Formats: sequence, C-alpha cells, structure tokens
Amino acid sequence: MKVHLPSIGIGVGAIIAVLVVVFFMFGQGVTKPTTQIPELQTQGQQTNASANVAPIHLLIDNTSPLLGSKDAPITMIEFGDYQCFYCNKFYHDTEPDIVKNYINTGKVRMVFKDFTIIGQDSVNAAHASHCAQEQGKFWDYHDMLYNNWNGENTGWASSTNLLAFAKKVGLDETQFNQCMTDSKYISTVQGSLSNAKDLGLTGTPDFFIMAPDHSVTKVVGAQPYDVFDNIFKSMLKS
Repeated sequence: MKVHLPSIGIGVGAIIAVLVVVFFMFGQGVTKPTTQIPELQTQGQQTNASANVAPIHLLIDNTSPLLGSKDAPITMIEFGDYQCFYCNKFYHDTEPDIVKNYINTGKVRMVFKDFTIIGQDSVNAAHASHCAQEQGKFWDYHDMLYNNWNGENTGWASSTNLLAFAKKVGLDETQFNQCMTDSKYISTVQGSLSNAKDLGLTGTPDFFIMAPDHSVTKVVGAQPYDVFDNIFKSMLKS
C-alpha cells in the first residue's frame, strides 16, 4: 500500500552544500565528490563551485505530490521519463522494496520529477499524470503508466491510451479531457525538464537522496535495491 501526501514540505531556504555521486561500473560502487553539477546562481547569491552548491529549488520545484510521510527524515527525488526502459525497470525491480521497507515505514518520502527526453508521448504522459494529480490520483496514474509500459515511441502512451488509463484509475473523464486539452500543467512538465537540465542531467532515471542534514547523494541509473538500502541505512545512522 502506498501513502500519498500533497506537499514535499522541505524548507525552500536551505541550500544544498554537499553533493555526492554514486558511480557504478561492473557492479562495483565508488562514492566520491562530484563536479558534474554546473555553477548556478540565484538572485543575490553567488554559488561556490568548489563546494558544488546548487539551489535546492531545482530539486523541489515542479514535483509530484509526496509518496510517504511528510515527516520522513529522508527525501528521495526521482527524475524520470515514463517511456524510459530503465525507469520502468526501476519501477518494477527496485521501487516496490523501497516502498515496503522505507516509505511505508515512515523513513523515506519520495517525489517524482519529469525529465521528458524521449519523445512527445513522454510529455503527454507526464502531463496526464498531473491532470490525474488534480483529482488526487497522481501515484495511481503513475503506476498505471509504468504497468502499461510497452517500449519507447511505440504509441502505448497515445492520447487514446492515456484516456483509457484515466478511466481505469477512476478519474472523471470530462475533467481529465479538459485538463489535457487546455495543457493545464504543461508549465510544470517544462519546468521540471528545465530543472533537470540545469542540474546537468543527461539520462533517466537519476535520483537525489536528501539526508536529515540536507546533504545529498546522487544515484545514476536504475540501480538495484541494495544500493538504495545501503544509502538509506547510512543516512539513518548519521
């Protein structure tokens, strides 16, 4: 069972001062400081390149509703594309154990951000998920999309199918259709894409895991559950 909450609730005034990237080659993980985050500026503030400082809004703006407890000490932000093969792999192979062992137990909360890089159907699917959100069913629709994944640019995320998915999760069809026609949330989808580019992301899925002290670990790709499990355990101990 997934617990859905409406707000990420992280202090927007905080700034990410520590960023670690977890690289995985041939199944071996090596943790080291990253220089992949570009220098960024916010109004009235110069970033510190040596500390890899980036505005936190790039992670918490344009997100889905929370999955999990608003009081969970760890926040995981996923950048994904609903057409992405490896995003689908993560959803089926890794996310269920994270939900069971960490999200449903109040230790981790999760949000999803759109990084629509594969095609127009990616944009349409992302927008449809936000139309579902206004009826309180973002995560139900999110799950429906991944459970009906059928490759990249194959037509499975067509407008006709997106409406069929809406019916299956119990959305009001008229409201959903009007939302899609009006492109009501396209700015959210485009804003999240822009956030991902500003963070220097080039593929999906990517994850940013924020510890209780607001230090952040970046995980690249659809890594196995043990990778996330080790990160969560380390953060909870510190």
